[in-house]
Amino acid sequence: MSIAYTVFQGRAGDHNDLAMPGARAIGEALERKTGIQPVVVGNPEPALNIGWRDELDAAMPALRQVQARFDEVFASGGVSIAATSRCAVSLATLPAVAKHHPSACIVWFDSHADLNTPEATTTGYLGGLALAGPTGLWESGLGTGLGLDRIVLVGQRDLDPFEEDLIERHAIPHIKPQDDLVAGLQKAIAGRPVYVHLDCDVLNPGIVPTDYVHEGGLSLDDLRRCCEVIAQHPVIGIEIAEFQNSWTPTGEAVSPQLLLDALQPILSKRQA
Repeated sequence: MSIAYTVFQGRAGDHNDLAMPGARAIGEALERKTGIQPVVVGNPEPALNIGWRDELDAAMPALRQVQARFDEVFASGGVSIAATSRCAVSLATLPAVAKHHPSACIVWFDSHADLNTPEATTTGYLGGLALAGPTGLWESGLGTGLGLDRIVLVGQRDLDPFEEDLIERHAIPHIKPQDDLVAGLQKAIAGRPVYVHLDCDVLNPGIVPTDYVHEGGLSLDDLRRCCEVIAQHPVIGIEIAEFQNSWTPTGEAVSPQLLLDALQPILSKRQA
């Protein structure tokens, strides 16, 4: 199967302007390594940092574009490797995954579950609704189709009561940073095809620049070991979100290379 590279450069519920160039940096690093130029979707715009409804309305044209791109990639039988800037982009990508790969599980690396609904959210942040929309817990306008039984949570350590209750009621696998990551993933994936969502804040603070900072995360070695387990299964794609290109708005650019090195067991796969 062919591999398709995508960079999302639009605004999608951003708190700041650092993830859009971060996604571009990932795309450029992948292009240097593979010689394949990614398809770029959306145009960078200043962050709005407002409520979820207005953020979604503003992002909707670009989100529809990236969803069309994913539909095209999966319809052609391709494997998708994407830099998606913010988690909210998953509102568009995951319905496409669910449509074309109905048996695949979603391994969601994140310090959060992003399973809140507009009624349950305490922050009003669009990214906190990113996984709930594709599961049909709320209507985003971008589609659903992802069953809760297809979710595998890894690395979460900042959960809201609504999410904790949801995880318990639906027995959603939740592999915590201190758990046996390898055994937990093998059991939860259970031989299914895998689509990976990586929010870089799943990592311990200080490894790469991210918007949110929560102690007790994964190391790069942890992430690589997880990727080695995932690579033993059919991998249909990976989306890399929340990598910011610098630690501060005026800081020097940070290379994503160490992050990509940890993901290499997945990135080096040539077919699902």
